Amino acid sequence: MKFASILFLAAVVCVGMAVAQDNSAKQDMKDAGHATATGAKDVGHATKTGAKDAGNATVKTTKKVSNATVDTSKKVGNATVDGSKKVGDATVDTSKKVGDATATGAKDVGHATSKTTKKIFHPDDKSDSTKASQ
Repeated sequence: MKFASILFLAAVVCVGMAVAQDNSAKQDMKDAGHATATGAKDVGHATKTGAKDAGNATVKTTKKVSNATVDTSKKVGNATVDGSKKVGDATVDTSKKVGDATATGAKDVGHATSKTTKKIFHPDDKSDSTKASQ
């Protein structure tokens, strides 16, 4: 009988250890599941925060680039207008000078033609009537 009671006691202890190990494994799985869920939430929050920060930085940089582009475009436009005005003024001045020179040249040619014509058709006439008309 002693042997039977020792055998019974050994069986009870083995069954108790098996049940305890089963509960421990279940608890470990629950803990791992909770840790995974918590880790996933933390990663999700970090991703969300990082995305917001990146989006805000992109918006700020885009605004800066846009403003710089507008400023540069204005400067280029103003320089173009100034350059065009200078070219236009120079063209007007040059046109006036060319026109004046053309008029003077035409007068000189006209007077020379008149003198030559008088010499050809009136070689004896010594008067210089073209100077009097000027």
